[in-house]
Amino acid sequence: MEQLKFRGKKREGRHRETWDPFNLNPIGAEKESKRKCFRLAQNLAAVVVGLAVLASAIVSKGSLLVLSTLSSPTSMRSPKEKQFYMLILVFCLIFPNFLVFLKSLWRCAFKSFIQPKMKTMAFICSIECLVSLGTSLLVLVVMPQFDVLTNLFISGGVCIVSAILQIVYRLQGDKWKILFPICSLILTVTGYCLLGVDYYVRVSSFVDRQGTDCFVYVAIGIFSSLLISLCWWENPLQATNRMPEFLKDMDGYRDFVFVISSILRIIVIGGVYLLYHVLIEKSITWSDFNLQDADWELLQIGLVLFFLQAFCSAACHWFGVVACKIHAVRMSFALPVCCTGPAVLLLGIILFLTQAEQLDGAKHGSITEFCEGLVYLSHKNTTPVVLLEITRSICRTSLNSYYLQWPFSMLALEGVCMWSGFVTCTYYVWKIKVQRIERTSQLFVRRLYESAFIDLSLLLNTKMKVPRAKSQESQDDMQKCVIYLCATMWHETYDEMLKILTSMFRLDRYRGDPNEEHNDCFDFECHIYVDDAYMNEKETKKRLVNSYVTDLIHVVIEVYRVFTNKEADDVSIIETPYGGRLMFVMPEGNMLYIHLKDKDLIRNKKRWSQIMYMYYLLGWKGYIVKNPQKITRQNNPHRDSMISMNGEIFLLPQHDNDFKRKFISDDNTYILALDGDTDFQPKAVILLVDRMRMYLNVGAACGRIHPTGMGPMVWYQKFEYAVGHWLQKTAEHVFGSVLCSPGCFSLFRGSAIMDDNVLKKYTTTSKRASEYVQYDQGEDRWLCTLLLQQGWRVEYNAASDAYTNSPEEFKEFYNQRRRWGPSTLANTLDLLHSGKETSKRNSSISGLYIFYQMFTVGSSILGPASVTLMIAGAFQFVFQLAGTNSIIIASVPPVFYVIICFTVKSNTQITIAAIMSVLYAFLMTASLFSIIGDMVIQGTFLTPTGLFLVSMTLMYAVTAILHPEEWGNIIYGLMYFICIPSGYLLLTIYSLVNMNNVSWGTRESNKGEGEVKKNRNMLCDRNCKLCCWDMKIQVSQETENLMLRQITGQTAEQGSPLPITSHDAMAQQAADKAESQVELITITTKEEAQKLNDAASSSSDDSFKKRSLTESASDKEDNEEDDDVMNAEPEELPIKDWVLPVKQEFLKKLTYANLKTNLQQQIRYALPNISEEDVCEELVLMLIDTLNQQLGTVGPEDILSESQMEELQHALEEHARRILKTSRMEKLQKKVAIAIKKTLTAPQVRKLEEGEQDFWNKLIDRYLTPINDSQAHKDEVTRELKSLRNKAVFLYFIINVLWVVATFFLQAIGNDVISIKIPKYFPNGTASGEILKVEPLSLMFLLSFAVLLLVQFLAMLYHRVYTLIHVVSYRSSEKDYRQKGIKDPELTEDEYCMTLENHSATGLTFTVDDL
Repeated sequence: MEQLKFRGKKREGRHRETWDPFNLNPIGAEKESKRKCFRLAQNLAAVVVGLAVLASAIVSKGSLLVLSTLSSPTSMRSPKEKQFYMLILVFCLIFPNFLVFLKSLWRCAFKSFIQPKMKTMAFICSIECLVSLGTSLLVLVVMPQFDVLTNLFISGGVCIVSAILQIVYRLQGDKWKILFPICSLILTVTGYCLLGVDYYVRVSSFVDRQGTDCFVYVAIGIFSSLLISLCWWENPLQATNRMPEFLKDMDGYRDFVFVISSILRIIVIGGVYLLYHVLIEKSITWSDFNLQDADWELLQIGLVLFFLQAFCSAACHWFGVVACKIHAVRMSFALPVCCTGPAVLLLGIILFLTQAEQLDGAKHGSITEFCEGLVYLSHKNTTPVVLLEITRSICRTSLNSYYLQWPFSMLALEGVCMWSGFVTCTYYVWKIKVQRIERTSQLFVRRLYESAFIDLSLLLNTKMKVPRAKSQESQDDMQKCVIYLCATMWHETYDEMLKILTSMFRLDRYRGDPNEEHNDCFDFECHIYVDDAYMNEKETKKRLVNSYVTDLIHVVIEVYRVFTNKEADDVSIIETPYGGRLMFVMPEGNMLYIHLKDKDLIRNKKRWSQIMYMYYLLGWKGYIVKNPQKITRQNNPHRDSMISMNGEIFLLPQHDNDFKRKFISDDNTYILALDGDTDFQPKAVILLVDRMRMYLNVGAACGRIHPTGMGPMVWYQKFEYAVGHWLQKTAEHVFGSVLCSPGCFSLFRGSAIMDDNVLKKYTTTSKRASEYVQYDQGEDRWLCTLLLQQGWRVEYNAASDAYTNSPEEFKEFYNQRRRWGPSTLANTLDLLHSGKETSKRNSSISGLYIFYQMFTVGSSILGPASVTLMIAGAFQFVFQLAGTNSIIIASVPPVFYVIICFTVKSNTQITIAAIMSVLYAFLMTASLFSIIGDMVIQGTFLTPTGLFLVSMTLMYAVTAILHPEEWGNIIYGLMYFICIPSGYLLLTIYSLVNMNNVSWGTRESNKGEGEVKKNRNMLCDRNCKLCCWDMKIQVSQETENLMLRQITGQTAEQGSPLPITSHDAMAQQAADKAESQVELITITTKEEAQKLNDAASSSSDDSFKKRSLTESASDKEDNEEDDDVMNAEPEELPIKDWVLPVKQEFLKKLTYANLKTNLQQQIRYALPNISEEDVCEELVLMLIDTLNQQLGTVGPEDILSESQMEELQHALEEHARRILKTSRMEKLQKKVAIAIKKTLTAPQVRKLEEGEQDFWNKLIDRYLTPINDSQAHKDEVTRELKSLRNKAVFLYFIINVLWVVATFFLQAIGNDVISIKIPKYFPNGTASGEILKVEPLSLMFLLSFAVLLLVQFLAMLYHRVYTLIHVVSYRSSEKDYRQKGIKDPELTEDEYCMTLENHSATGLTFTVDDL
């Protein structure tokens, strides 16, 4: 209800200004806001991850302490149990090394790696061996000799080397922060000293008969802690940029080194175990490892402890990574990890206090009596083993002293010192700067974690400084990038255009003023390339824009009005060698370019539009960036941005992205390929940019495409798209690389497009039949194939949603897939053919992935045969036919349709396919219910068919549940099921047989071609000449038989025609507008024509007036000289016929009604500060009143003349000056004057810069000249296409026929001879005694398909987890929309005003190029 009232209030305000206050309000035009459910989900995710980190760390650390206690020589366990627990302890140390070995071996085997230098490898392996030696000594030798509390505390000393390096290299940003590592070093050394003193007191007090050999173990423990602390030597060196080349090289061959070093670490662990326990202690009896049935409890406890320690260590490491990636470093990572030690101690105390009564055999009294009583419980089976041994270990401390118990406080103080030492050493973790999405290698130094010290390992392994691009001084800053949004249009409707323009304006609002910094560090431009934008007017033969362009202009005006409540400010019209260009400054200052392509001047269709903008944005703009002297700014339209310096207001031109790109590499230049009907949110673009920033080898990234529309065909496509993205694209992303990044919404890296054999090869003109199929029928897939073959990776981001219109008609759908099918097969076969070379270049494509794609292609080739056999099964189920007869009957329709496709026209083929699809749908429905009925009759679903159907249903249901925003698509699964014969049998036949047809197939009609604007029921339409005036008389029936004349005048000049100036342009525009007003009788007199000419002059003069920066007496003469130069009359240039009608569409800005609205918005934009709110509203009221007084006699839809606008501008400026002087706000006078001037500025007709003009001429001549093939060449291509078609059909036919024939003969031979016998089971697991006979081929295909789906399902689960991480991380850094003028409560009013006025001051720099 509130929204209805709000919209009504806005409409009433518009209604006061015009009789046409009714607006379109595109879906999604409202400002985006953070939804509460997302905030709640984000906080909930952070809490869950934090609890998971804490719980897994506690279990990991606690289970290790339990194992070391059970394997202690002083344990009350038997020697057999002790050596078994010691072996489990060894396995716990080996397990993380084994995981790293497998992962590194996988990457080395199926990815690319660099073989390291021997010196480097020897150095790294030596460090790893020393670390492994220290870990083995501490865990296998020292910890079993100590009590459980000492073991809990002593691990804190492994941070000592890291603290020393921090002190030496002075890594602290603030000098005082060096106190943290100094305190850490002091506390750690103090802890070691207290450890020695504590054991000295124990020996002297005869606690638990402690011997002097404990000092040896104390020394070994300290020494091993020093060795372990070498593990994180890289972290300080990376932070201080020491040995940069060495560390950079090491990143390249880290996988190979980890393969070797993990093996060496395992060998060292095993060597220490054997050396100490076999040779020194001689505590190993090999025969005891042969466990008997009586040792089941021992085996159970050991395996449970091993699983808990190994699994929880890995889980803690993974959840720690997740916590950092979702921006919950403090709450979900640092805090839980730092609290692990105290939490383990607290949990142990709680367990002891609550479970001590179970030790009922012990004597209760003093602590010494309690400890002595524990000995008698060692042989009681009812006693909890773990609790008994932990309690027994505590009794080895000073608490069990007969003399002095106060030394126990030294043990507690030791724990406090050790814990405080590693917390102060890792203080930087609490302040770490994490970007929205980070690779694990950017967050942590090492891939390997130390399971024995999981809490310290995570903190010390966290990078002190996240690495960034080399070109940036501060490597912690996010890389700045520029995004070019490039949409290609081909006969889109008004509603489709509305979607793409609304999406672009949403991104403009999200980005804000380009002169201001943004959290996402990006700038962008919007480019729309309109194919086939012109037509020839039948009567005059003029080359004009067609109705598609007219619709597009109306959409731009309407969307601009919706987002700003006013007309477009800065509009420029430019003639270009390829047709024309319209330039707009969007509401926030970003640029929108509309390129109108004339198919007589440049090649049309999507691929050539892509080549056009790739060469323009990457080639030409990249060239002028590398040659700054080529950048010209005097002709660039811009929105003037106001800044305040030293109390004086200046105007700073907003330079376009050409200048900004000077500081941005090609790696950070992106092209967002769009279709003319794509709808997306800013979030979708940013999520794709995140993937590009995270992995430099990603050449393209695509999002989740959602088809929109209504009808059965759209329902089918909704489920098809869902399954394709849920399973197929995720599997490609996880196991290798996505093969196709759809052109409707994909982000491409500039350096990838500019790579060898990509853009250059993409310009290849099709000459052979196969090239027509591969290059022109699926240009987006071919571009991705070129990227993959050059070593680039293509990724899929499931959280990046985009919506595009899908075919709603059966014919349009079949024609679309007729293009896609052969192109997909051709590009995939091309990639598989070059698989060996591609896998060498591309680290994302392995041999296994090539095999996976081969299996997928094979399945698609056998699709028609598989569907035919499925139909045969349906016949068999429904009509109870024999297997051979059902196969024969099922094969008749496909053969019939093949013959039809070879003999009749395309439209007839589609009509017959539609009829057959309906019949097949009925059969599939009957088959589905027959299968269900058969399962009911049989009393079980545990048959191959039933099991497959049930498992498929469950898998799709689970998949849909894991996509909560898309789960509704599962409803369309039934439609998809009954349309399987149409989609996989008939459509395959149609696309193959019509492969020789390389036309686009969709949107082929041009509603604007050859059309002329005309009224309905026109009775008379004649051109007459009266004296020196051209008269146009039109008579229609709509005026109730009244003669309605529209007469427009244009001076007829004798002799050679003169160039058309902007004065004549305005008169012609007014004439065109008058033609459309058939409801009035208007005779244009000389005076009225003069008014139109005056109005035209205002637009031309304004475009060449100089914007002065300051007005002072000292430079007045210079300004006057410059004004003389700049205000000189422009050279009269001929204007093409299409320019004037286009300009006329934008002149509505100068109507009385629009001027009032625009003036209000311009004033409010110019004065956004809180302190200026009162004077702003006063100015709005008074200036609108002045406007009403000046234009009281003007109609709401009338365009003002030049004299009227001059008078109006003078009156508004004078009135504004008086108001500001009265309010003592003279400093705002220049701002208000600019706002008034912008309100009265007319659209500009500009000339293309000479350098760019030359670029376009040469580009068209070299690559984009319209193709005019000879008839002989066309005939040859047609013959080759038919030959290629015949070969493809024959190959498909033979393969599928062989599969069907093989199945047929197996059916003919009989199941008794050749079959696989499977026992039949009921759902409760009992055998029925019956045998199910299944054909080998059918079972093999069924199992293969099931395995393929299972693999894709597992990949989907993996991909879902990381998609969730990405979404949560995005939501935590999502932009908050705050309207201008809304004060931040954390800022004072002076600070706020300064912030708004000086939003560009920080970026104001002057270089030699500027001078």
